[in-house]
Amino acid sequence: MPLRLTSSDAGFEDAFTGYISHGRETAADVAGVVSAIVADVRARGDAAVAEYTQKFDRLDVIGDLRIDPDLIAAARDACSAEQIDALEFAAARIRAFHERQLPEGFSFTDAEGVHLGARWTAVSAAGIYVPGGTAAYPSSVLMNAVPATVAGVGRIVMAVPTPDGAVNPLVLAAAELAGVTEIYRIGGAQAVAALAYGTETIKPVDKITGPGNAYVAEAKRQVFGTVGIDMIAGPSEILVVADADNNPEWIAADLLSQAEHDTSSQSVLITDSGALADAVADAAERALGKLQRADIARESWEVHGAIILVRDLADAVLLIDRIAPEHLELAVDEPEVLADKVKNAGAIFLGRHTPEAIGDYVAGPNHVLPTAQSARFSSGLGVTDFMKRTTLVSCDAASLARIGPAAVTLANAEGLDAHALSLSVRLDDG
Repeated sequence: MPLRLTSSDAGFEDAFTGYISHGRETAADVAGVVSAIVADVRARGDAAVAEYTQKFDRLDVIGDLRIDPDLIAAARDACSAEQIDALEFAAARIRAFHERQLPEGFSFTDAEGVHLGARWTAVSAAGIYVPGGTAAYPSSVLMNAVPATVAGVGRIVMAVPTPDGAVNPLVLAAAELAGVTEIYRIGGAQAVAALAYGTETIKPVDKITGPGNAYVAEAKRQVFGTVGIDMIAGPSEILVVADADNNPEWIAADLLSQAEHDTSSQSVLITDSGALADAVADAAERALGKLQRADIARESWEVHGAIILVRDLADAVLLIDRIAPEHLELAVDEPEVLADKVKNAGAIFLGRHTPEAIGDYVAGPNHVLPTAQSARFSSGLGVTDFMKRTTLVSCDAASLARIGPAAVTLANAEGLDAHALSLSVRLDDG
């Protein structure tokens, strides 16, 4: 059974603090392993990538790293019409939402006559990592590639592992639909290194996005600086706040929808109803017997899950902000009122008829979201993650004369004589 906590208990604070601070990833230190892989790929390129792919995915990719465009084109025919319709429906909704995120530049002349502005431009090349081990995720292809295409990225490179050579046609169809320009059958830290540093076959990219396992996350951490990254993503999370007027079967299903991702996923229920808490626990047990990924979901739910009973749902806000969940469901009568008080959450799902799973596929907002309490300081993937802002400054002699003397004073105060000189020679000649 998951952890049960009651906020009115004397030991609640210590128990809650211990719960939210315990690590959910495997205890093994992967940094050294990843560092060796990254260095090897950087030194030996394709040969190293091929060796690691053979070792971890049992696949010989020597001379065959890239998935043939003909195979990508044929993938659509291998999918059902219903699947393609669903992909196109999801892609259209995701695109419509992300198009609203496109930032606008600006330009103005200030009171001193200095012309100032800013403009946004897309990165030249983006690499997207799509998991392909225990499950295939065409939805992740859309969530990473569509914002990149909306941003105007010209080259979108996808890395997706294909263990034992198994290629999911729906993943390839999603890539073609979303505008991916190159696909490579590689995964793990070696794929991240190849995208960051390039190999004989793969040209390097400017930014890498997308979730992966602990090795992928650590590789992204290590190549950051050479390339940009979206975030260091950890195991998935869901926090459901629910009052007594809920169907426990619905709430249990929502909690297990994230538990089935990974044994390290976290599912939390906060409620003011002891009866609902008990009913949800019972419903989850029944639902586990019906899931294909029951073993994964059960371990996640029993080891990392929690049911927290509070006196009043208003008390949930402080707990929510401390957990800073990736996904937050507010299954209450007036979810907007509660949502307005929440500061830390990756995405909020309002009302009893808005399960988190709708956001994973077709709602429109991105499902690549901050985990491990990083919603305290970061946001989900969006269009601006594939763009950068450049500022513009233009002075003429008159405007430089107005603002330059203050800059000379500050440069001298900092002991940077050449800075002051580059200003004063113009001021003196003016």
